[in-house]
Amino acid sequence: MARTFTVSDSIIIEAGPSRVYEHVSSPDLMGRWSPENLGATLIGEQRPAHVGMVFNGHNKRGSIRWTTRCTVTAADEGELFRFRVHAIGLKQPRLRAPIATWEYRLEPAGEGVKVTETWTDDRRSWPDFVANTFDRIATRGHTFAHFQGGNIRTTLRNLKAALEAPAVKP
Repeated sequence: MARTFTVSDSIIIEAGPSRVYEHVSSPDLMGRWSPENLGATLIGEQRPAHVGMVFNGHNKRGSIRWTTRCTVTAADEGELFRFRVHAIGLKQPRLRAPIATWEYRLEPAGEGVKVTETWTDDRRSWPDFVANTFDRIATRGHTFAHFQGGNIRTTLRNLKAALEAPAVKP
């Protein structure tokens, strides 16, 4: 079976593009919305998202935990945030290889913003049979494309709920 290399989904969030971008471009906040990500640790200078920014993503699936090394490849405020996952390991991302690219594209939509989250499988050198077998073991029966589609839907719904929630007054 041929692999699906890219999966995306979109949602409209009733918030300004700067506010939405501020959240999706902060890897340390992603754990608040993602069903698999626990957040991130920025490597180097602590400043807003920028091309070349490096971070370690902390992840879990069931009882398994792992860390990825990621580098930001696009950081256009209010429009686009993209990063490439290029190393993985249990506690430290020691195995270097093209793994995946994640993208958050923001477009005006009425009074809000259309957010499109995209996952791209960067394991192009893996034969389909090997990748599909690995994926089904790692996700308990699914390809990564199918599995990530569900994660994307959950992440976008959680992000929308958080950004549209009424502000709590002290």
